[in-house]
Amino acid sequence: MQRVAVVGSGGAGKSRFASELGRLTGLAVTHLDRHYWQAGWVETPTDEWRVVQAGLAAGERWIMDGNYGSTFDVRFSRADTVIVLALSRWRCLWRVLWRVVRHRGRDVQAAGCPERFDRAFLRWVWRYRVDSRPRLDAAVARHREALLLIELKSPADVRAYLASAAAGPVRRTAPPR
Repeated sequence: MQRVAVVGSGGAGKSRFASELGRLTGLAVTHLDRHYWQAGWVETPTDEWRVVQAGLAAGERWIMDGNYGSTFDVRFSRADTVIVLALSRWRCLWRVLWRVVRHRGRDVQAAGCPERFDRAFLRWVWRYRVDSRPRLDAAVARHREALLLIELKSPADVRAYLASAAAGPVRRTAPPR
């Protein structure tokens, strides 16, 4: 496990999980939100975003957290492992709402992007399984031969996985490229 893409719904805990996994494995962690969002919640144009991600994924050892379904292939073509945080939509929605309350007005996701209540984002979280998960599954299927897929469906799964990572290197590996 040298190049890990951590994906899943907003509120699933991708950033926290990636940070902890990076601490345990020594892999550098990149939070994609910090590279995608420009001040004032301005999105990076898609063509430019693909180039940015390709540069980030060019390294030999990394963890990247973030969804960004239109660019799964950029990461997955370089990744050896995809970890899907597939927690319930109720839990994800609760976490997003709690994050808004706890961090309202502070830059949490990216510089110049203060945390705020965003109905469109809440809708995306609620509909993730219907609207976004099929795109994720299709991207994983396109790269399946070279990827180790790990799906964590509960906080207990997340804790158990991190405990196993703390105990030593993951022994299962994806086929070499």
